[in-house]
Amino acid sequence: MQRTIKQLFKGRPVTEGAGVRLRRLFSDFESELFDPFLMLDDFRSDSPEDFLAGFPWHPHRGIETITYVTMGDVEHGDSLGNKGVITTGAVQWMTAGSGIIHQEMPKGDSQGRMHGFQLWANLPARDKMMDPRYRDITAADIPVVQRPDGTTIKVIAGTVDKARGPMEEIVIDPEYLDCALPPGTAFLHPTRPGHTVFVYVIGGSAEIDGVTVADRDLVLFNDGSQLLVQAGEPGVRFLLVSGAPLREPIAWRGPIVMNTEEELDLAFEEYRNGTFIKHAPEGKA
Repeated sequence: MQRTIKQLFKGRPVTEGAGVRLRRLFSDFESELFDPFLMLDDFRSDSPEDFLAGFPWHPHRGIETITYVTMGDVEHGDSLGNKGVITTGAVQWMTAGSGIIHQEMPKGDSQGRMHGFQLWANLPARDKMMDPRYRDITAADIPVVQRPDGTTIKVIAGTVDKARGPMEEIVIDPEYLDCALPPGTAFLHPTRPGHTVFVYVIGGSAEIDGVTVADRDLVLFNDGSQLLVQAGEPGVRFLLVSGAPLREPIAWRGPIVMNTEEELDLAFEEYRNGTFIKHAPEGKA
């Protein structure tokens, strides 16, 4: 059964961190619709004043953040002692688990451009307090499928034409694809029934379920076993994301997502009194 459009989202401009201007496609208001995903931010900008203020030190618990950079650099550091740079084409999959304090500082490229996306995924109750971890994926680590019709698919998570993405052993069994279709090309893709599936257009235009969508349009699908995207005249590029719903209560306050208000209160109390971090920095017992 082919998936049909459940709802279209245009997102809204928001300011986060120390003054980063971005577009938020969905968040806490829509979290039940997008389960197991919590939030998607589009931080594409060609103006350094939109992003250089960055996201100074802040905590996370109970979630995973997936940062995909398509242009520019993002410097990061955390309470476990990790430091590094997410570069063009790279992905950082951070599991906050029991708690991490980190900062993310977008730097852009030599021409002052910074393009990327951050997706938040929920953790089930049994894994909320798991050990934090990072998985840094370079552009070279991501398999690229080239189809005879000119379609290009970067497989970050999931499997396409026997190419398997580097992200494995993730609770929500995610699929994360970056797809580029030439003009007029059709993209028919199998999806797991019962999984939440959405497409976010990041360039060009397409027709989906009889509706024309373009850059910065997000399509959330009804259930089904496959979806169809028909590229428009300029071609189209989109992110395709899917995952298994958790169907658990969500208690959300700022950067922390738990299952109950009591767990949230405890998390913020621990953050205030200095007991938030449950695991020693790497290399230290």
